[in-house]
Amino acid sequence: MNKLHLAFRNCYILLFILPILHLACSLRPNIQGKGEDFMQGVWNEDSVAYSQKLSNYTQHHFKFTCDSVYIDMVTHSKVNFYEDSCYNNGIWKEYAKGVYRVKGDTLFIGATFTHANYKQKISGCYRIGRYDKNFLISKKSSDSLILESLSDQREIKLTLKEKITCVPKEL
Repeated sequence: MNKLHLAFRNCYILLFILPILHLACSLRPNIQGKGEDFMQGVWNEDSVAYSQKLSNYTQHHFKFTCDSVYIDMVTHSKVNFYEDSCYNNGIWKEYAKGVYRVKGDTLFIGATFTHANYKQKISGCYRIGRYDKNFLISKKSSDSLILESLSDQREIKLTLKEKITCVPKEL
């Protein structure tokens, strides 16, 4: 009778746990997330503070659409960090594509460096691989956004150039 009692007990436990596991492990819908309403749009950094005094700086262009982000970066450098064929007289462009998330007052970006067409870049001049950055959202309004990089404390003052309405797409 002990074995029978143990078998029934295990059966009851399974019948109780299986529905919970089914709910906890259900698949997420195969659709893009909505992102943050206030971020939806094309944002430009029109100028960089003290750029004449800096040995290098980067101007940013962000496009937030739903939970996706596309980043264009123009770097100006007085110091050559790359091969002469890549230095391009101290001005070059880089691109990244990924997803973002806002939690509290922090913007988290997880992206990959790409070519200008936003296809993954695995070799060539400048950076390749991951672009993972976190920013403090210092100020936000309907047409301006100030981000402070948590890695180097540089401010990025963005101006809204075009508002975008999120229409989630299938992944």
